[in-house]
Amino acid sequence: MAGSILGNEVRRLEDPEILLGKGIYVGDITPEGMAYVAFTRSTVPHGTITSIDTTEAEGMPGVLKVYTAENLGVKPFQLIFPVDDALARPPLADGRVKFVGEPVAAVVAQTPGEAGGAAETNFADIEPVPAVTGIEAATSEDAPVILEALGKNVVTGFHDPTDPLDDADVVVKARLSNQRVAAAPMEAQGTLAVPPRDGEPLTVYASSQGVHYIKSMIKGAFGLEDDQVRVVGPLVGGAFGAKFSLPHEGAVAIKAAMDLDRPVQWIETRSENFTGMPHGRAQVQWVEMGFKKDGSVTGLRCHVLGDGGAYGGFGGGLFGSTKMMSQGVYNIPKIAFSAAFVLTNTTQTGAYRGAGRPEATALLERLMDMGAAELGIDAAEIRRKNFMEPFDQPLMTIVGAPYDSGNYALPLDVALKESGYDRLRQEQKERRDRGDRVQLGIGVSAYVEVTAGLGPSEWGSVTIEDDGSATMRVGSSAHGQGHRTAFATLVSDQLGIPIERITLIDNDTNEVESGWGTGGSRSLQVAGNAVRNAAVEVLARAKSLAADQLEASADDIVVMDDGGLGVAGVPGKTVAWAELAALAKADGGEPLQYAGVWDGPGPSFPFGAHVSVVEVDLDTGRVTPREHYAVDDCGRILNPMLVRGQQHGGIAQGLAQSLFEEVLYDEDGNPITMALADYGVPSAADLCTFTALNTETPAPGNPIGAKGIGESGTIGATPAVHSAVIDAVAHLGIRHIDMPCTPEKVWRAVRDAEQGTHADIWSDPPSFFASLPEQKATDPGGDEGVQA
Repeated sequence: MAGSILGNEVRRLEDPEILLGKGIYVGDITPEGMAYVAFTRSTVPHGTITSIDTTEAEGMPGVLKVYTAENLGVKPFQLIFPVDDALARPPLADGRVKFVGEPVAAVVAQTPGEAGGAAETNFADIEPVPAVTGIEAATSEDAPVILEALGKNVVTGFHDPTDPLDDADVVVKARLSNQRVAAAPMEAQGTLAVPPRDGEPLTVYASSQGVHYIKSMIKGAFGLEDDQVRVVGPLVGGAFGAKFSLPHEGAVAIKAAMDLDRPVQWIETRSENFTGMPHGRAQVQWVEMGFKKDGSVTGLRCHVLGDGGAYGGFGGGLFGSTKMMSQGVYNIPKIAFSAAFVLTNTTQTGAYRGAGRPEATALLERLMDMGAAELGIDAAEIRRKNFMEPFDQPLMTIVGAPYDSGNYALPLDVALKESGYDRLRQEQKERRDRGDRVQLGIGVSAYVEVTAGLGPSEWGSVTIEDDGSATMRVGSSAHGQGHRTAFATLVSDQLGIPIERITLIDNDTNEVESGWGTGGSRSLQVAGNAVRNAAVEVLARAKSLAADQLEASADDIVVMDDGGLGVAGVPGKTVAWAELAALAKADGGEPLQYAGVWDGPGPSFPFGAHVSVVEVDLDTGRVTPREHYAVDDCGRILNPMLVRGQQHGGIAQGLAQSLFEEVLYDEDGNPITMALADYGVPSAADLCTFTALNTETPAPGNPIGAKGIGESGTIGATPAVHSAVIDAVAHLGIRHIDMPCTPEKVWRAVRDAEQGTHADIWSDPPSFFASLPEQKATDPGGDEGVQA
């Protein structure tokens, strides 16, 4: 067979369907007789429901059904990765509302307009009670209790009493806010439920990252058996970690479909999305790092609060991943890590691109910069001094992360060279010497992250069809990453079938036996290996069939340049795949296929380094990104085009968190950011040129050698851009500005510094940490929150 397709730029097979407008999303599916559901939502962040008047809605044209908690009959359930039974949330508020946007009633009608209009007439009489939206405020003894069944706002946590800073010459410390952000995908959440009919089970179409999770949640909420539910995910218009769960509104649509015996669809509006879809990040961190005078790190101490929102979404516990990655790329001999999961009167939190790992890198990189400033050492040099030595066999960090391979200095060296780091520092010096009012900032970051932590195994299959084409089935979920292209290249590399003749079926519980879905950058290294393994097994059987036809040994059969199988060194006579498929089924034989679960060696640990360059106007606070250099090591690269696309998307979202994005609530608990007009999602005009490069350090024990890339760009870019902004004003004595670095924040910091004052960047962590169960960061097991 001709040379391998792997490692080459291969255009995405998925794009023509999307670009030509032929893609089908949940909102495009309109079965006959479909009804629509709309919701009446709480405008009160915390209150007791005294009554809900639905009389007017019930009599309006087209209305088929009106629900409240009293007549819905669906038991409360938690979002995916449940934390505590007390956190189960009713699909419609029952007795008390706990955040603005929580549904209190639902209307099912013949048209979307009729449903929405009727929902607006419902009147919920809600008596407000005190609310709390601040993470720190929620931990105080006099804070209002949000969930009576739990009786407290701190769901879980642990305290590390050790002192990792006892031998430090210098200690730098800061209170950092890794702010709450919205996933804001192009397609909001959506659910279409089709009731059982004509022998078919209840069929639910969902915009989802993992249909098997949704199926499991439906079975639990409605008491159904496995063969009574099918979940299908059509095209998904973005997810970023926020579409793992069955939305509670989706459960209402399912119940309505079953009650009315007709299809019912719910499509979330954009304003609903900002208060309904799980938010991300939402950590407050009190962090301290010790150094020797030569810049060597001596220890790290962290106190972290994670905000789970009103019903304790698993995002509140993602400090488990933050702790896991708290050593980062550095030799840190001692680490103490304390954390707590807190409830607030806000939207639940979940995963957002990186899910706990960006938070770890952010705190480490801020502390490295602060240490460099304190000791008068260059930001790049202090990192290089503290890097772990290169390794190509697994090692265990002191906090229990099983790193697989790494060479952390290499991507930093490449990033510094490609960016012209010394030239940039010279330009910065010249601007400072002239007293320019537009200053240059240079940010450096180095990171390591964990991928495929969410399930190291995956189900996959390959079937040779009658016409000689191939069909792949796999338990991951494609929603923009390029799965069909990536997996097809792996199958083509084994079987010689052109990638255009290889199709992918996923996101359908009737077609795919099991699946972990897509999250944690796991798809290529786990699902890709599952598909590759299936292709290897198919090839082995095909070689046996071809050997019988060609009267040769199976060991001598190879894939020929024309795509069929033939005898090595004997050109001209081959057995085509269509013929092999027919031979396999002859005399009642099984189709030419293989299906099974591939068990991987565990997670992998991509790494890299970024350099970001910004300009900051001291008179207005405006930050203008100028250049960004990313050198990400994701192991062996199968398709540079797909990798580059993931890098670009990740960098954009990391830059966005650093400069623009934040979900805000006022002091009474009312959301301020409820539309794209209020929330700073950047456009291409707000970004700069990205230079996306790679080094390649293969993952040991992984047949492909690949590591994840989907979140690396975000993890590296966020602290690099953040550091660049602070670096631009560091000559004024400014040591920290919380993200996002908006013009107002930067302007205020500059104004205060030029007037001789500086904001205090440290406050003691809440005293309640000391009352939590003791657990050392180096202890195995324990209550470590959620790891994604």
